[in-house]
Amino acid sequence: MEYSHEDGELVGQPVGYWTWAANKTLMAYVRGRLAAIGITQPQWWVLHQALHSEHGVTRDELISALQANLDVGAGLAPDIDLLVERTLLVPDAEGRLRITDEGRALHRRAAETQRTSREHVHADIPDEEYLITLKVLQRMIHNAGGDVTQR
Repeated sequence: MEYSHEDGELVGQPVGYWTWAANKTLMAYVRGRLAAIGITQPQWWVLHQALHSEHGVTRDELISALQANLDVGAGLAPDIDLLVERTLLVPDAEGRLRITDEGRALHRRAAETQRTSREHVHADIPDEEYLITLKVLQRMIHNAGGDVTQR
């Protein structure tokens, strides 16, 4: 791989720029792959929550559970509505949303898409390097006054 700068110059590059560039590129990649199978990333998150909720889940519970995911918050309502319209989620008698068989099938496809996307993005990156990268980023977040304990 060819890097943007020599090591001496690269060490002086702003981490904010490179984390932004990585986020922008990776989000476009992941969202594009999910779109190819007919689901958005927030819809994938909602289906995942519903799948793992034994007694169904309310809209408020979904929004609360996912509000920290890339600042989605209340913006999930249209995604939830679309999943209900597509009968991937259906409300029970108490209004709790449950995943349907069709929703489970799409969830499986999305999970496989996510797995292959991760493999592609992580190619030639040993777990040790990945771990170091995340720990360095978490230390930087901490140093800047952020809280990494709730992520």
